[in-house]
Amino acid sequence: MIPFEKLSGQHIVVTGGAGFVGSNIVRRLLKEGARVVVLDDFYTGAMENLPGDDPGLEIVRGTVTDYELVRDVVKGAAVVFHEAARNIIVSTRNPREDYEVNIGGTLNVLLAARETNVPRTVYASSASVYGNPRYLPINEDDATNMLSPYAVSKFAGENYCKAFYESYGLSVAAVRYSNVFGIAQRPDNPYCGVIAKFFESAMNNDAPRIHGDGEQTRDFTYIDDVVEATLLAGISSKAEGQVYNVGTGRETTINQLARMIIRITGAAVEPTYIDRRDIDNIRRRVVNIEKIRRELRWVPSVTIEEGLRRTYQWLKENIEAKKA
Repeated sequence: MIPFEKLSGQHIVVTGGAGFVGSNIVRRLLKEGARVVVLDDFYTGAMENLPGDDPGLEIVRGTVTDYELVRDVVKGAAVVFHEAARNIIVSTRNPREDYEVNIGGTLNVLLAARETNVPRTVYASSASVYGNPRYLPINEDDATNMLSPYAVSKFAGENYCKAFYESYGLSVAAVRYSNVFGIAQRPDNPYCGVIAKFFESAMNNDAPRIHGDGEQTRDFTYIDDVVEATLLAGISSKAEGQVYNVGTGRETTINQLARMIIRITGAAVEPTYIDRRDIDNIRRRVVNIEKIRRELRWVPSVTIEEGLRRTYQWLKENIEAKKA
């Protein structure tokens, strides 16, 4: 584990802090002794993701589209982790909402950080900005190719970060997440990722449903590793003005993923195959993490197999707790 003594006692803001990634960041910050304010509209986030009894936590229900609220929340913060966003499913169904939240909300966060002199803002971007890459693994300076409204808005947010850094000297860093999975990614959330959906199917002894032939690949990254990379971007002087891939550098096919989940759960099922998805139709994805390794000394420590086992254990405990 990486020590984050710099965060102890600090006032930290996490937008979207009740969501999957955001809530894991919040829990880690609280563990490190930070005082955390969560700003979330609970569109996809859930109050149960947060330790509501922690005295170091304040929860503000509201949206990043409300500039005055954002300004009031981030005032006095040492770091703002901007995780609030409409995800790829919501963005594809409603591009205008994607624009208002993902682009307009990010602009509000940056404007508020500039106005209140926040020392560091970390922006959560996505490997979706690469589209179908020409070369693998994907480097941060490779060509981008937006294939969804979500990718457009995430890249727009990155460009606003760069513009605020260059034009106003605002200290920012961006992290491009690649297919994050792990605890607090709830299958009952209609916007959850493929791993949560596959686990839900296998645990109900139903066949995981694979879009297309299953040979499409992704770079699946466990949540604990993502949290550490994000926090490093929040405290490292080298991260200022930079963009980093956050992944594993390992390609996994959806077929391989389904087989691992079936094996871990012990389900007596075989995957079924359905039509290709109409969103996130990327054939192959694996990112190069050399830049973040070299500059921030970060490397992922959890393999996909271990991450899946941890996720399964959490899901079992969570389901049993709900039944009790």
